[in-house]
Amino acid sequence: MKVLIPGALRSYTQSHEAAAHGATLDEALEDLDRQYPGIRFRVIDEQGKVRRHIRIFVNGASAESLSMHMQPSDEVILVQALSGG
Repeated sequence: MKVLIPGALRSYTQSHEAAAHGATLDEALEDLDRQYPGIRFRVIDEQGKVRRHIRIFVNGASAESLSMHMQPSDEVILVQALSGG
């Protein structure tokens, strides 16, 4: 599946998109980390949850959970949320 990478994480991939494989979203992120070590930790925290400042969309809809089933034709978009005060 195609994974679109936000600017803040492009230092890992050197590109705005990458390919990943997996039956679930979590497996796809693990595959992405095998290819680009350290990228998963920037998306998933120590408790195995999506970090507060990251949003994940699959085929244009907000990802339900990391256990959601994926198809090879799916498109995953990682978005770094803006915050401030």
